[in-house]
This record gives sequence, structure tokens and C-alpha cells, in this order.
Amino acid sequence: MTYTILIYETAADFAARNDPDPDRREAYWSAWPPYAEALRAAGVFAGGAGLELPDTATTLRFRGEQHHVQDGPFADTKEQLGGFFIIDVPDLDAALVWAARVPRSPGRICEVRPNLKPMG
Repeated sequence: MTYTILIYETAADFAARNDPDPDRREAYWSAWPPYAEALRAAGVFAGGAGLELPDTATTLRFRGEQHHVQDGPFADTKEQLGGFFIIDVPDLDAALVWAARVPRSPGRICEVRPNLKPMG
């Protein structure tokens, strides 16, 4: 079964991605390749990507037959969606084990959801 690990990050996490101090920037980015490689090595990696900063988002709100386009993320919260991994594991318990291995940062939150079966 496939699950998506949604990774929500704080403003400090997003700032670290492009920090002018190369040591701080490297500290952020260096944590992710080993995690992705562990997923691949275990044969559970099915996809994923990091996302650009929340202020690059465009939101569409639907009202009946109309839609409204708005710059910025859907929710104004402390944590914003920073990226995701799709994994193929036997069950939720296995998915939670992989989510628990996401690189740590104060305030970072992981949400694990089962994916719907593909249509068709």
C-alpha cells in the first residue's frame, strides 16, 4: 500500500534552505539525501519532492461554478507544507516507522496518509 509522508516546516526551516551562511544552509540540506537514500535502499521509495517556499504558492478557491485565484498558501499557519515522500509499505505501522526517521527540526511535523488506489 502506498502512503504519503507530508512534511510541514516552520519559517525557520524555510529560511535555512536559502540561508546566506553556507554552514547553516548545508546543515539543512545535508540531512535529506541520507533519508531519501535509506528509502531507496529499503525499496519503499515511490516518489516525492521538496516544495518551493510557501509565498510562491497560488491558491484556487471554488465557489459554485466560479473560482478565485489568490497568491500565497491556503492556510496562514506557523507550519507550511515543505515537501513529501510517497512510500510503498505493507501497512500504517511501517509508514509511521519511516515518518519517524524524517530529519528532525524544532517544529517540523509529519502527517502520514494512505493514498487512494489509482483510478482506472
